[in-house]
Formats: sequence, C-alpha cells, structure tokens
Amino acid sequence: MTLEILTADSLSNFRHGFFTRRGGASSGIYQGLNCGFGSTDQTEAVTLNRARVSEAMEVEPDDLATVFQYHSAEVLTLTKAPQGERPKADAMVTATPGLALGILTADCAPVLFADSEAGVVGAAHAGWKGALGGVLENTLAAMEALGADRGNTVAIIGPCISQAAYEVGPEFMDSFMAHDPEYARFFAGGNEDRVQFDLPLFALHRLREAGIGDAEWTRYCTYSDAERFYSYRRSVHQKEADYGRLISVIRI
Repeated sequence: MTLEILTADSLSNFRHGFFTRRGGASSGIYQGLNCGFGSTDQTEAVTLNRARVSEAMEVEPDDLATVFQYHSAEVLTLTKAPQGERPKADAMVTATPGLALGILTADCAPVLFADSEAGVVGAAHAGWKGALGGVLENTLAAMEALGADRGNTVAIIGPCISQAAYEVGPEFMDSFMAHDPEYARFFAGGNEDRVQFDLPLFALHRLREAGIGDAEWTRYCTYSDAERFYSYRRSVHQKEADYGRLISVIRI
C-alpha cells in the first residue's frame, strides 16, 4: 500500500509530511507504518517503515533524526542525525540541508516549524506536559539562535487527539489553573467531575502568544480515525497491549 502523507501549503518550501499509518510493514495491533522503536513491534518492521519514510523524504535512513522523547521542554540543535543511543529531548531544530527531523506521536501533537527566508526548520513533540512546560517556545528560541525570525516562522500542528476525545480529571485541570486561571477556556464540561481538554487549541495559543508568524492545526483527530492514525488513548480503551507511533518529518 502506498504511504499516505499529509502536507501543509504553508510549509511547501520544505519537504515535509505528517505520515498516517497507511502503507507500512507492521502487522497486528501495529498494522501499518509504525515508526516507534519504543513499541514492542518487530524491530525489522519498524526499521523498514522508517526506511520508507526516509525514501519519501529523499534522505538516507541515517539522515532521519529522532530522539528519545520524554514529555520535556528540551530542544536539540542538530547538524547531523544522532546515531546509536538517542539523546533525550522533545524537539529538534536545524539549518543543515539534507537532515530530516522526525517526531513520533500517538495522540500528542506533532508540530513542524519553518522559516523559509532563514532556511531553518524545527519539529516538536507537544503533549500537555511539554506544551505547558514551554517546548514550543523553546523550539522558536532555538530556531532564532540559528538565524530564524519567529515573526516569519510558520508552525503546523499535525494529527493529535481532539477535545471531544480527551477526557481528564479535575487534578489535570488544576495543574493548568495553577499556571494561569485564563487556561480554563481550554476545558469544556464532561461527565460528573470530568472535563474535556483542547490540546491543539492550547498549543495554538502558546504559539501565538510567543509571537509566531502563523500557526494552524490540520484538524485530524488521532483517536477517532483508527484506519489512519495510532492512538495511545484508544489502545487503552480497547485494552490492547501496546500501540504504534506515527511519524511527522520536515527537512531543508
């Protein structure tokens, strides 16, 4: 099956894509393009899937950079892809042609950044912890250190869990209220004491408050479309043993 790659017009100056699960070599609960070595999928299948992604991005597999993501606000500036043990971070930036930056997600928000004039790109993994902790702002700052201008920078939020599928408890909301009571607007009423959190809108808010030139969400929900996307939360609800990881990539 052919790979399905979602793209954004505002990133058209750079080769990029939010890959769906279609077209991969994995089977079973990982059916499709699982790119997560952190899953218990067969290593050979994940390696083949990443090779297909690299081919689509027109880079060698060794030039597809990924990191050990841990819901932090840590950003790495790269001139080449890490080999061997992956460094811990949740975002990457580069001004190096031919280096592809890949972010893995399964409900969290993948965010691809680009300043076309400066020739600088970035990729970030923004779950609620990372977004609240400043990973998006830190990515913009790291891009500026390479010569980018945040006022000229575009960010696209890829497929992630939507508010309708993201039910959380009151303690979750309390952690946001402790930062800023205005964050109440990113929550809607749910059942009993539960509330629904709007991750993509919160990420857009943080990007716009940081002074980015333009930011958009692709409006695809990972939870609600099992044919196209992996979802951690859906796997829990379906009592599956594990889940696949989607990849989102950008390169100069």
